Amino acid sequence: MFLTTKIAKLDRSVLFLVTCLVGIGTVAIYGATTDTRLDGLYISSLYLFALFCIPMLFIALVDYKILLGWLAYLFYSVGIGLLVLVKLVGENLNGAVRWLSIGSFQLQPSELAKICTVLLIAHLLGKREGQQLRFFQDLVPVCFVFFIPFILIMDQPDLGTALVFAGILLSMLWIGNIRALYMILILGVVIISIGTILWLYYANFDLLSKIVEPHQLSRIQAFLDPQSDPDKSWHVKNAMIAIGSGGLSGSEGIFLRKGYIPYAYSDSIYVVIGAKYGFIGSSILLILYLLLVYRMIFIALESRDRAGAYVVTGFIAMIIFQVSVNLGMHLGLLPLTGISLPFISYGGSSLLTNMIAIGIVLSVKVHKDESTD
Repeated sequence: MFLTTKIAKLDRSVLFLVTCLVGIGTVAIYGATTDTRLDGLYISSLYLFALFCIPMLFIALVDYKILLGWLAYLFYSVGIGLLVLVKLVGENLNGAVRWLSIGSFQLQPSELAKICTVLLIAHLLGKREGQQLRFFQDLVPVCFVFFIPFILIMDQPDLGTALVFAGILLSMLWIGNIRALYMILILGVVIISIGTILWLYYANFDLLSKIVEPHQLSRIQAFLDPQSDPDKSWHVKNAMIAIGSGGLSGSEGIFLRKGYIPYAYSDSIYVVIGAKYGFIGSSILLILYLLLVYRMIFIALESRDRAGAYVVTGFIAMIIFQVSVNLGMHLGLLPLTGISLPFISYGGSSLLTNMIAIGIVLSVKVHKDESTD
Protein backbone atom coordinates (compact mmCIF):
# COMPACT_ATOMS: atom_id res chain seq x y z
CA MET A 1 0.00 0.00 0.00
CA PHE A 2 2.87 2.33 0.94
CA LEU A 3 4.64 1.60 -2.36
CA THR A 4 1.41 2.11 -4.30
CA THR A 5 1.00 5.55 -2.70
CA LYS A 6 4.50 6.54 -3.76
CA ILE A 7 3.95 5.34 -7.31
CA ALA A 8 0.77 7.42 -7.47
CA LYS A 9 2.80 10.52 -6.53
CA LEU A 10 5.22 10.17 -9.45
CA ASP A 11 5.12 13.20 -11.72
CA ARG A 12 3.51 11.77 -14.85
CA SER A 13 4.25 14.92 -16.83
CA VAL A 14 8.00 14.50 -16.32
CA LEU A 15 7.82 10.81 -17.24
CA PHE A 16 5.80 11.62 -20.36
CA LEU A 17 8.17 14.39 -21.48
CA VAL A 18 11.26 12.23 -20.95
CA THR A 19 9.64 9.42 -22.94
CA CYS A 20 8.81 11.86 -25.76
CA LEU A 21 12.40 13.13 -25.86
CA VAL A 22 13.80 9.60 -25.96
CA GLY A 23 11.29 8.79 -28.72
CA ILE A 24 12.51 11.75 -30.77
CA GLY A 25 16.09 10.69 -30.11
CA THR A 26 15.35 7.16 -31.30
CA VAL A 27 13.82 8.45 -34.55
CA ALA A 28 16.79 10.79 -35.06
CA ILE A 29 19.32 8.00 -34.41
CA TYR A 30 17.47 5.85 -36.94
CA GLY A 31 17.63 8.68 -39.47
CA ALA A 32 21.36 9.17 -38.83
CA THR A 33 22.38 5.51 -39.05
CA THR A 34 20.00 3.81 -41.49
CA ASP A 35 21.83 2.25 -44.45
CA THR A 36 25.18 2.63 -42.68
CA ARG A 37 27.40 0.26 -40.74
CA LEU A 38 25.67 1.51 -37.58
CA ASP A 39 22.21 0.55 -38.83
CA GLY A 40 20.22 -0.82 -35.90
CA LEU A 41 21.81 1.47 -33.31
CA TYR A 42 18.38 2.89 -32.53
CA ILE A 43 17.36 -0.55 -31.23
CA SER A 44 20.26 -0.46 -28.77
CA SER A 45 19.12 3.01 -27.69
CA LEU A 46 15.64 1.68 -26.90
CA TYR A 47 17.13 -1.24 -24.96
CA LEU A 48 19.24 1.14 -22.90
CA PHE A 49 16.23 3.34 -22.16
CA ALA A 50 14.17 0.34 -21.01
CA LEU A 51 17.09 -0.88 -18.87
CA PHE A 52 17.78 2.53 -17.28
CA CYS A 53 14.11 2.98 -16.40
CA ILE A 54 14.75 0.49 -13.58
CA PRO A 55 17.28 2.61 -11.63
CA MET A 56 15.33 5.79 -12.45
CA LEU A 57 12.10 4.45 -10.93
CA PHE A 58 13.93 2.80 -8.02
CA ILE A 59 15.63 6.10 -7.12
CA ALA A 60 12.31 7.95 -7.52
CA LEU A 61 10.72 5.73 -4.85
CA VAL A 62 13.63 6.10 -2.40
CA ASP A 63 13.68 9.20 -0.21
CA TYR A 64 16.23 11.53 -1.80
CA LYS A 65 17.26 12.79 1.67
CA ILE A 66 19.12 9.50 2.12
CA LEU A 67 21.42 10.60 -0.72
CA LEU A 68 22.17 13.96 0.90
CA GLY A 69 23.85 12.73 4.09
CA TRP A 70 27.09 10.78 4.32
CA LEU A 71 26.21 9.03 1.06
CA ALA A 72 26.76 12.33 -0.77
CA TYR A 73 30.41 12.27 0.35
CA LEU A 74 30.72 8.58 -0.58
CA PHE A 75 29.28 9.05 -4.07
CA TYR A 76 31.44 12.11 -4.62
CA SER A 77 34.56 10.19 -3.59
CA VAL A 78 33.66 7.36 -5.96
CA GLY A 79 33.06 9.88 -8.77
CA ILE A 80 36.45 11.53 -8.21
CA GLY A 81 38.07 8.09 -7.98
CA LEU A 82 36.64 7.15 -11.39
CA LEU A 83 37.91 10.41 -12.91
CA VAL A 84 41.39 9.68 -11.55
CA LEU A 85 41.13 6.12 -12.88
CA VAL A 86 40.36 7.52 -16.33
CA LYS A 87 43.61 9.47 -16.14
CA LEU A 88 45.52 6.28 -15.30
CA VAL A 89 43.91 3.59 -17.47
CA GLY A 90 41.33 5.42 -19.58
CA GLU A 91 40.87 4.68 -23.27
CA ASN A 92 42.06 7.26 -25.76
CA LEU A 93 39.46 7.94 -28.42
CA ASN A 94 39.93 10.74 -30.96
CA GLY A 95 42.66 12.37 -28.91
CA ALA A 96 40.72 12.50 -25.63
CA VAL A 97 40.94 10.18 -22.62
CA ARG A 98 37.38 10.21 -21.21
CA TRP A 99 36.24 6.60 -21.11
CA LEU A 100 36.71 3.43 -19.07
CA SER A 101 36.19 0.19 -20.95
CA ILE A 102 34.04 -2.31 -19.02
CA GLY A 103 33.70 -5.25 -21.35
CA SER A 104 31.84 -4.00 -24.42
CA PHE A 105 30.47 -0.99 -22.49
CA GLN A 106 32.36 2.30 -22.34
CA LEU A 107 31.70 4.32 -19.20
CA GLN A 108 32.27 8.07 -19.21
CA PRO A 109 32.88 8.96 -15.53
CA SER A 110 32.55 12.70 -16.16
CA GLU A 111 28.83 12.14 -16.79
CA LEU A 112 28.25 10.39 -13.47
CA ALA A 113 30.44 12.98 -11.74
CA LYS A 114 27.73 15.55 -12.50
CA ILE A 115 25.28 13.65 -10.27
CA CYS A 116 27.82 13.20 -7.47
CA THR A 117 28.83 16.86 -7.52
CA VAL A 118 25.24 18.16 -7.53
CA LEU A 119 24.35 15.95 -4.55
CA LEU A 120 27.30 17.08 -2.43
CA ILE A 121 26.90 20.78 -3.27
CA ALA A 122 23.17 20.55 -2.46
CA HIS A 123 24.05 18.91 0.86
CA LEU A 124 26.52 21.68 1.75
CA LEU A 125 24.17 24.48 0.69
CA GLY A 126 21.25 22.85 2.50
CA LYS A 127 23.06 23.21 5.82
CA ARG A 128 22.60 26.99 5.64
CA GLU A 129 18.79 26.58 5.40
CA GLY A 130 18.47 29.59 3.10
CA GLN A 131 20.73 31.94 5.04
CA GLN A 132 23.24 33.97 3.08
CA LEU A 133 26.37 32.00 2.21
CA ARG A 134 29.51 32.84 4.16
CA PHE A 135 32.78 33.11 2.26
CA PHE A 136 35.16 30.77 4.10
CA GLN A 137 32.63 28.48 5.80
CA ASP A 138 30.35 27.93 2.79
CA LEU A 139 31.57 29.37 -0.51
CA VAL A 140 35.13 28.05 -0.32
CA PRO A 141 34.11 24.42 0.46
CA VAL A 142 31.49 24.43 -2.32
CA CYS A 143 33.98 25.81 -4.85
CA PHE A 144 36.54 23.22 -3.71
CA VAL A 145 34.01 20.44 -4.36
CA PHE A 146 33.45 21.91 -7.82
CA PHE A 147 37.07 22.50 -8.85
CA ILE A 148 38.33 18.95 -8.27
CA PRO A 149 36.14 17.33 -10.96
CA PHE A 150 36.36 20.47 -13.10
CA ILE A 151 40.17 20.31 -13.27
CA LEU A 152 40.20 16.54 -13.85
CA ILE A 153 37.67 16.87 -16.69
CA MET A 154 39.52 19.79 -18.29
CA ASP A 155 42.64 17.61 -18.25
CA GLN A 156 40.95 14.82 -20.28
CA PRO A 157 40.37 17.27 -22.15
CA ASP A 158 36.58 17.83 -22.20
CA LEU A 159 35.74 21.52 -22.37
CA GLY A 160 32.04 20.94 -23.06
CA THR A 161 31.40 18.94 -19.88
CA ALA A 162 33.55 21.35 -17.87
CA LEU A 163 31.35 24.23 -19.05
CA VAL A 164 28.28 22.33 -17.87
CA PHE A 165 29.89 21.95 -14.42
CA ALA A 166 30.50 25.71 -14.33
CA GLY A 167 26.86 26.36 -15.20
CA ILE A 168 25.70 23.99 -12.47
CA LEU A 169 27.89 25.71 -9.87
CA LEU A 170 26.76 29.24 -10.72
CA SER A 171 23.08 28.26 -10.74
CA MET A 172 23.23 26.44 -7.41
CA LEU A 173 25.19 29.24 -5.74
CA TRP A 174 22.67 31.81 -6.93
CA ILE A 175 19.70 29.82 -5.63
CA GLY A 176 21.70 29.02 -2.48
CA ASN A 177 21.69 32.74 -1.58
CA ILE A 178 25.22 33.84 -2.44
CA ARG A 179 26.06 37.48 -1.87
CA ALA A 180 25.56 39.55 -5.00
CA LEU A 181 29.13 40.88 -4.66
CA TYR A 182 30.58 37.36 -4.72
CA MET A 183 28.53 36.44 -7.78
CA ILE A 184 29.67 39.59 -9.54
CA LEU A 185 33.29 38.71 -8.74
CA ILE A 186 32.85 35.17 -10.09
CA LEU A 187 31.20 36.43 -13.28
CA GLY A 188 33.97 39.02 -13.54
CA VAL A 189 36.60 36.25 -13.47
CA VAL A 190 34.69 34.40 -16.21
CA ILE A 191 34.43 37.52 -18.38
CA ILE A 192 38.11 38.39 -17.85
CA SER A 193 39.13 34.82 -18.75
CA ILE A 194 37.14 34.91 -21.99
CA GLY A 195 38.47 38.40 -22.75
CA THR A 196 42.03 37.21 -22.14
CA ILE A 197 41.60 34.34 -24.60
CA LEU A 198 40.22 36.74 -27.22
CA TRP A 199 43.06 39.21 -26.63
CA LEU A 200 45.71 36.51 -26.84
CA TYR A 201 44.17 35.14 -30.02
CA TYR A 202 44.44 38.46 -31.83
CA ALA A 203 47.51 39.93 -30.07
CA ASN A 204 49.73 36.97 -29.11
CA PHE A 205 48.64 33.80 -30.90
CA ASP A 206 51.92 32.01 -30.12
CA LEU A 207 51.41 32.40 -26.37
CA LEU A 208 47.81 31.18 -26.61
CA SER A 209 48.98 28.10 -28.52
CA LYS A 210 51.22 27.23 -25.56
CA ILE A 211 48.43 27.62 -23.00
CA VAL A 212 45.58 25.63 -24.57
CA GLU A 213 45.53 22.17 -26.12
CA PRO A 214 46.04 22.03 -29.92
CA HIS A 215 42.53 20.68 -30.62
CA GLN A 216 41.02 23.38 -28.39
CA LEU A 217 43.02 26.04 -30.22
CA SER A 218 41.78 24.78 -33.58
CA ARG A 219 38.17 24.99 -32.37
CA ILE A 220 38.68 28.54 -31.07
CA GLN A 221 40.23 29.46 -34.42
CA ALA A 222 37.39 27.85 -36.35
CA PHE A 223 34.88 29.81 -34.25
CA LEU A 224 36.58 33.23 -34.34
CA ASP A 225 37.95 33.06 -37.89
CA PRO A 226 36.27 30.31 -39.94
CA GLN A 227 37.92 31.47 -43.16
CA SER A 228 41.45 31.10 -41.78
CA ASP A 229 41.41 27.33 -42.18
CA PRO A 230 38.42 25.75 -43.97
CA ASP A 231 39.42 22.27 -42.76
CA LYS A 232 39.06 23.27 -39.11
CA SER A 233 35.63 24.84 -39.62
CA TRP A 234 34.43 22.04 -41.94
CA HIS A 235 32.22 20.38 -39.31
CA VAL A 236 30.44 23.54 -38.17
CA LYS A 237 29.93 24.82 -41.73
CA ASN A 238 28.39 21.55 -42.84
CA ALA A 239 26.20 21.44 -39.71
CA MET A 240 24.84 24.92 -40.38
CA ILE A 241 24.20 24.17 -44.05
CA ALA A 242 22.47 20.88 -43.16
CA ILE A 243 20.24 22.54 -40.57
CA GLY A 244 19.39 25.34 -43.01
CA SER A 245 18.56 22.82 -45.73
CA GLY A 246 15.81 21.42 -43.53
CA GLY A 247 13.68 24.49 -44.13
CA LEU A 248 10.26 24.52 -42.48
CA SER A 249 9.36 20.83 -42.43
CA GLY A 250 12.59 19.00 -43.29
CA SER A 251 14.35 17.50 -46.28
CA GLU A 252 16.02 14.27 -47.35
CA GLY A 253 19.13 15.15 -45.37
CA ILE A 254 21.64 14.76 -48.21
CA PHE A 255 24.51 16.01 -46.03
CA LEU A 256 23.78 13.23 -43.56
CA ARG A 257 23.58 10.50 -46.21
CA LYS A 258 26.91 11.53 -47.71
CA GLY A 259 28.67 11.50 -44.35
CA TYR A 260 29.40 15.22 -44.10
CA ILE A 261 28.29 15.35 -40.44
CA PRO A 262 30.62 13.45 -38.06
CA TYR A 263 28.98 11.68 -35.10
CA ALA A 264 25.51 12.48 -36.38
CA TYR A 265 24.04 9.83 -34.06
CA SER A 266 25.64 11.25 -30.89
CA ASP A 267 27.01 14.76 -30.36
CA SER A 268 25.67 16.09 -33.68
CA ILE A 269 22.19 14.58 -33.37
CA TYR A 270 20.58 18.04 -33.43
CA VAL A 271 21.81 18.45 -37.01
CA VAL A 272 19.80 15.34 -37.93
CA ILE A 273 16.63 16.82 -36.41
CA GLY A 274 17.17 20.19 -38.07
CA ALA A 275 17.94 18.68 -41.48
CA LYS A 276 15.35 15.90 -41.66
CA TYR A 277 12.51 17.51 -39.71
CA GLY A 278 13.18 21.21 -40.25
CA PHE A 279 12.12 24.18 -38.17
CA ILE A 280 8.98 22.36 -37.01
CA GLY A 281 10.93 19.38 -35.69
CA SER A 282 13.49 21.64 -33.97
CA SER A 283 10.71 23.71 -32.41
CA ILE A 284 8.95 20.64 -31.04
CA LEU A 285 12.23 19.50 -29.50
CA LEU A 286 12.83 22.86 -27.80
CA ILE A 287 9.22 23.02 -26.57
CA LEU A 288 9.60 19.60 -24.94
CA TYR A 289 12.80 20.74 -23.20
CA LEU A 290 11.05 23.93 -22.09
CA LEU A 291 8.12 21.97 -20.64
CA LEU A 292 10.49 19.57 -18.86
CA VAL A 293 12.42 22.43 -17.29
CA TYR A 294 9.12 24.11 -16.33
CA ARG A 295 7.95 20.98 -14.52
CA MET A 296 11.30 20.65 -12.75
CA ILE A 297 11.13 24.29 -11.62
CA PHE A 298 7.64 23.62 -10.30
CA ILE A 299 8.92 20.60 -8.34
CA ALA A 300 11.75 22.71 -6.87
CA LEU A 301 9.31 25.42 -5.79
CA GLU A 302 7.02 22.83 -4.19
CA SER A 303 9.81 21.26 -2.16
CA ARG A 304 9.63 22.01 1.55
CA ASP A 305 13.26 20.99 1.94
CA ARG A 306 15.79 23.51 0.63
CA ALA A 307 18.36 20.82 -0.14
CA GLY A 308 15.79 19.11 -2.35
CA ALA A 309 15.21 22.38 -4.21
CA TYR A 310 18.97 22.80 -4.65
CA VAL A 311 19.29 19.30 -6.11
CA VAL A 312 16.56 19.97 -8.65
CA THR A 313 18.14 23.35 -9.49
CA GLY A 314 21.44 21.61 -10.20
CA PHE A 315 19.81 19.20 -12.61
CA ILE A 316 17.83 21.99 -14.29
CA ALA A 317 21.11 23.80 -14.90
CA MET A 318 22.69 20.58 -16.17
CA ILE A 319 20.00 20.12 -18.81
CA ILE A 320 19.79 23.78 -19.81
CA PHE A 321 23.54 24.18 -20.27
CA GLN A 322 23.92 20.90 -22.16
CA VAL A 323 21.13 21.85 -24.55
CA SER A 324 22.44 25.41 -24.95
CA VAL A 325 26.04 24.36 -25.63
CA ASN A 326 25.04 21.55 -28.01
CA LEU A 327 22.71 23.73 -30.07
CA GLY A 328 25.00 26.75 -29.89
CA MET A 329 28.02 24.95 -31.30
CA HIS A 330 26.07 23.55 -34.26
CA LEU A 331 24.57 26.95 -35.05
CA GLY A 332 27.96 28.64 -35.01
CA LEU A 333 27.21 30.56 -31.81
CA LEU A 334 29.77 28.71 -29.65
CA PRO A 335 33.05 26.90 -30.36
CA LEU A 336 32.66 23.26 -31.34
CA THR A 337 33.05 20.85 -28.43
CA GLY A 338 31.96 17.33 -27.69
CA ILE A 339 28.78 17.33 -25.63
CA SER A 340 25.65 15.22 -25.91
CA LEU A 341 22.05 16.39 -26.25
CA PRO A 342 20.13 15.11 -23.18
CA PHE A 343 17.88 12.09 -23.91
CA ILE A 344 18.46 12.54 -27.65
CA SER A 345 22.09 11.66 -28.40
CA TYR A 346 23.13 8.03 -28.45
CA GLY A 347 25.33 7.20 -25.46
CA GLY A 348 24.87 4.93 -22.48
CA SER A 349 26.71 7.08 -19.91
CA SER A 350 24.84 10.22 -20.90
CA LEU A 351 21.43 8.55 -20.89
CA LEU A 352 22.09 6.82 -17.57
CA THR A 353 23.20 10.09 -15.96
CA ASN A 354 20.16 12.01 -17.18
CA MET A 355 17.74 9.29 -16.10
CA ILE A 356 19.32 9.07 -12.64
CA ALA A 357 18.94 12.86 -12.42
CA ILE A 358 15.27 12.57 -13.37
CA GLY A 359 14.85 9.80 -10.81
CA ILE A 360 16.16 12.09 -8.06
CA VAL A 361 13.92 14.93 -9.26
CA LEU A 362 10.92 12.57 -9.12
CA SER A 363 11.97 11.53 -5.61
CA VAL A 364 11.89 15.18 -4.51
CA LYS A 365 8.32 15.36 -5.83
CA VAL A 366 7.24 12.07 -4.23
CA HIS A 367 8.69 12.88 -0.81
CA LYS A 368 8.00 16.62 -0.68
CA ASP A 369 5.39 16.30 2.09
CA GLU A 370 7.53 14.14 4.37
CA SER A 371 9.35 15.42 7.41
CA THR A 372 12.86 16.79 6.90
CA ASP A 373 13.94 15.76 10.40
